[in-house]
Parts: sequence; structure tokens; C-alpha cells
Amino acid sequence: MRILVLSDIHANLTALDAVLEAAGPVEAIWCLGDVVGYGPDPNECIERLRSLPNLTCLMGNHDAAALDQIDLEAFNREARHSVRWTQDVLTPQGRDFLAQLPERALAEGVTLAHGSPRSPVWEYLLDHQTVSENMAYFDTDLCFIGHTHIPLFFCQESDTGEITGDIVLDGESPPISGRMFLNPGSVGQPRDRDSRAAYAIFNSEPRHWKAARAQYDIASVQERMRQADFPTRLVQRLIQGW
Repeated sequence: MRILVLSDIHANLTALDAVLEAAGPVEAIWCLGDVVGYGPDPNECIERLRSLPNLTCLMGNHDAAALDQIDLEAFNREARHSVRWTQDVLTPQGRDFLAQLPERALAEGVTLAHGSPRSPVWEYLLDHQTVSENMAYFDTDLCFIGHTHIPLFFCQESDTGEITGDIVLDGESPPISGRMFLNPGSVGQPRDRDSRAAYAIFNSEPRHWKAARAQYDIASVQERMRQADFPTRLVQRLIQGW
């Protein structure tokens, strides 16, 4: 099965559509959460996802915040602004879609979570110690995660238990072995200094994954953000990929 794995769309419809086109035909789509937040197109992104066949979509921290499930004081100033704006513009249908999203899922023998299997909505997996602790919280060999906005992988060596990992660049395909966390990066707000939308293609049999990027019209998204009076920092970071 050829599967499109994406995460952290963050209400960026232009980036989402670019990824859907660049990925080509797939048999399933796994969305690892944060459909909304930061960007200008929350309802449009939800509607696009709802139209896709064989979709598995999880809840991220910004999705939960849009539903008042997370205290806004947990976010920085720009993120709080985007959450409040999203709450104001979300349609009832959009709220219903977000409200039914699970925090974790199992698909094709792979664990899916937004942040981590231990704390799916909020925890970041960026260091070897946190990764090692989370190995006890899922039973499959593979776990796809998002949340960091950085394409990366972590692997636990089967003989030593040692954790290794690295950032994954466009077109790279780190071999799947042992127990692994795989992160496709962010569609709508990359933070690895590459402004292109990030995603991954995963083949379930034989198991293989490849990181990929898609160019999109960033300027048009920035203009919609300015029209909605978004903070300048949120507008600027899209072109710089941070």
C-alpha cells in the first residue's frame, strides 16, 4: 500500500494542495494532526481533508486548542492569536470534524501519534532521552509522529538499545530497521530552514519510506494572513522555513 504521510498542515490550503498534487496517486492518507492553527485556511483545509478517501487523521495540540481543550497560556503570543482567530472563524462542521479526531491510531501495523505515543497531543520528540522513554509506550515496530515541524527519524538498535537519529532531507530514505520513530515534517509551516511543504511516502509492503518536499505559492498565503491581520512574525516565517 502506498501511503501519503503528512502532518502540521496548520491551515495552509495552498501547501496542502501542492503536497496532494506532488504525492501522486496513493491508497491511503495519514494526517498526524494540527490541521489548523497559524494559517489562514482552517475551514478550507478541513473540507479538503474530509473529501479524501481512506483518510486517517489525528488530533494535534492546535486542533485541541481550537476546541478549548488546552489552556491558551500554554502557547506563545503569536500562537494564542492564531488560536483565537481560528476559534472565531471555524464553522460548526469544522468543529465537529476536529472534535471526533482521535489522539492515537493504529494503521497497517504502524502506530500514529501527533507528538509522542506517551503524550500524543503535546510532547515533542527531539532528543534521545525522550525518545528512549517513549519506546515503552507503543507495541509496533514503527511509530509515525509530527509536531516538531522537522523531518527526522529515530531508531533503537535491536542489539544494544542505543538510540540514533537525524534530520531527513528531501528525497532521502533512511532504511527501516529495529524500532523507529519517523517524522514527515510540516506541510504548512516547516521549521528546518526549507520553506517547501514537507511530507513522506510510506510503502507498507515491503516497508519503505521517503521524505519529500513540494514547492507552493507562499506569497499568496502570506497575503491572506496579512488580510486577516496575523502577527508579522507568523507571516515572515513561512518564507524562511523556521
